[in-house]
Amino acid sequence: MKRIPSKTRVELILAGIREIRVHGIQNFSVRRIAADCGVSCSAPYKHFKNKNDYILAILHYINEQWHQVERQILADPPDSLREQLVRISIAYIRFLQENPHYRAIIMQRDENLNLAQIREKSSLSACAHRLVLRYCRSMEMSERDRQRKTFVVRSAIYGAALMMDNGELDCTEETYDMIRGVIEREFDLP
Repeated sequence: MKRIPSKTRVELILAGIREIRVHGIQNFSVRRIAADCGVSCSAPYKHFKNKNDYILAILHYINEQWHQVERQILADPPDSLREQLVRISIAYIRFLQENPHYRAIIMQRDENLNLAQIREKSSLSACAHRLVLRYCRSMEMSERDRQRKTFVVRSAIYGAALMMDNGELDCTEETYDMIRGVIEREFDLP
């Protein structure tokens, strides 16, 4: 049976997300979070073993939010594997736009994270990575082509999210259609 997180734990996780967005992981302060939540400095440690466990819980929380979206997309059978990949990619950009407070964590350099945190963060893009791999195998593409396609898809996702965030691209359906076209075009190429 899946454990339901307590309200306080979720509040601490959300405060931790704000903390990372403002101060970064390297300046993550449990004391500051406790003060922000109006709890004692020891209260967060009733929910997290230590600072690293706290950051891991934050990453897990973000993953769970994304995986809920992902499951909805995967539950709706696509016309093709390629269409499923495009839908997941567009949904991920929307997820990043709808949750800008997660981006500071998602875009965090791995050098600031421990191995468990890196693994948790990596699971965010695992589904898209698997879909690209399955598609390329089904089309009998080389490893080099798969790497290029993975690079282009991820570049389109993160580049579009960043450009929307910076105001260089409008967050409109026309923009999403353009991004969809870029991703589809990549899979038209050998």
